[in-house]
Amino acid sequence: MVSPSPSACIPLAPLVLIIVCFTSITFASPFPPSLTSSSSPRTNSIPLTPRTPSNNRIFASDQESIAHFNGIANNLRQKYNAAPTPTSTSLSKRATDGVNQIININADASYVGSIAIGHPAKSFQVILDTGSADLWIASSNCYAGCEDVTLFDYQGSSSFTNLSTAFSIKYGTGAASGNLGSDLVQMAGFGVSGQTFGVCNQVTQNLLKDPVSGLMGLAFSTLSTSKTMPFWETLASEGAWDEPLMAFHLTSFNGVSGTGPLQYGGSLDLGFTNSSLYTGAIDYIDIPDGQESFWLIPLTSVTVQGQTLTNSGTVLAAMDTGTTLIGGPATAIAAIYSQIPGSQLAGDNYPGYWAYPCDTQVNVSLNFGSSTIAWPVDPQDFQLSKVGAGYCLGAFFELELGSNSPTWIIGDTFLKNVYSVFRYNPPSVGIATLASEALAEASLDAPLPEASIGTGSIISSARDDRIWISGVVVSAALSVGFWVVLMS
Repeated sequence: MVSPSPSACIPLAPLVLIIVCFTSITFASPFPPSLTSSSSPRTNSIPLTPRTPSNNRIFASDQESIAHFNGIANNLRQKYNAAPTPTSTSLSKRATDGVNQIININADASYVGSIAIGHPAKSFQVILDTGSADLWIASSNCYAGCEDVTLFDYQGSSSFTNLSTAFSIKYGTGAASGNLGSDLVQMAGFGVSGQTFGVCNQVTQNLLKDPVSGLMGLAFSTLSTSKTMPFWETLASEGAWDEPLMAFHLTSFNGVSGTGPLQYGGSLDLGFTNSSLYTGAIDYIDIPDGQESFWLIPLTSVTVQGQTLTNSGTVLAAMDTGTTLIGGPATAIAAIYSQIPGSQLAGDNYPGYWAYPCDTQVNVSLNFGSSTIAWPVDPQDFQLSKVGAGYCLGAFFELELGSNSPTWIIGDTFLKNVYSVFRYNPPSVGIATLASEALAEASLDAPLPEASIGTGSIISSARDDRIWISGVVVSAALSVGFWVVLMS
């Protein structure tokens, strides 16, 4: 038998067991820091509470599996292509807090929350995406790709304004387009009147799937290509919340037998942190000065199978609830899988992905900023679908982005294992250990949350002197999690 070189790639039909050998586990990062390996990590590890044993997702065909995982990778690359600079708005304020209940779609593929638009208000389910900053919704005059989806009837809202500005969302394998409009938007008892959003009348076929009607961006306004202040940032910046932050608890059903297409998904807490959902202190990691765009924090090290790979410079990671998996530089991903015996590139059908023996329990943890805490990823969340005889795809995949983009994208594979806090001031991301009460919410019997009609009072109104740019093209607004929903 001929021994493969370190870069050898064996197709996965059928898979041949290959040990990928590395003469060194120190490698150069493209940004340009390096990861240096160590078997003596400096971090404290947070234990995980095990879930129900894994039951890997089975696809109807190889073609379905290939399309599913390539869709994830391609749309993430498109999402982080560009980040234009918008103008901001000035609004009024009122102090309180609120909770938005979430739906988990297709076993952690995506998480959606309820918003209400217009007067009278009508509710919609939208992807909650901390990796983009624009809101868009399918409209009642949609003539392509909106079948069986709840639509926004702008003509039925007395508070709607057509801004007569073209709007288009582009991503790897599809698009949605229409016009910009403004109206009253409400969530969890908060309302912003004159909120700008895309009203889409044309969507690529099979892009939208019930119950999803659109997407709400929850990143900073500097990412907004519609040149508007996002809903959340208006509330945080104008003091509408008791605390200028929002926090996520995302349930996990990956690999749990009996999981349905829709399950209880957790909660988005607006203006406060829910102490019943986490234990211990919240570990806050500051966003570097001037980097308020994506929710960017330094990724200091990755520990896999007891081996710690440490960055020798600043490497920024975007914390993205709208992304399902975890993407990083090819050299870093290769170093991670070199610690998992039997790992190999997944072949031409799965570019950027690695496969490893399904019977291997992979223990991975991440360390951020100057914190000494290593935050683990559940082995069940690391393991994706089977792709060959005894082989499974791993949730970390190769993602080479431009120099203006983050080095790493940290999606729900990690975020559903923690209570995550997105703080406006001081700009930072907080991480805490999930409490037993939070873990118990991932129950197959838990009822789905009902859509909110937005009965809370209107606490903000947009200024009339915004600057609008004609022909806006939104090139980075679609999340990977959103695409997973549609392909599942």
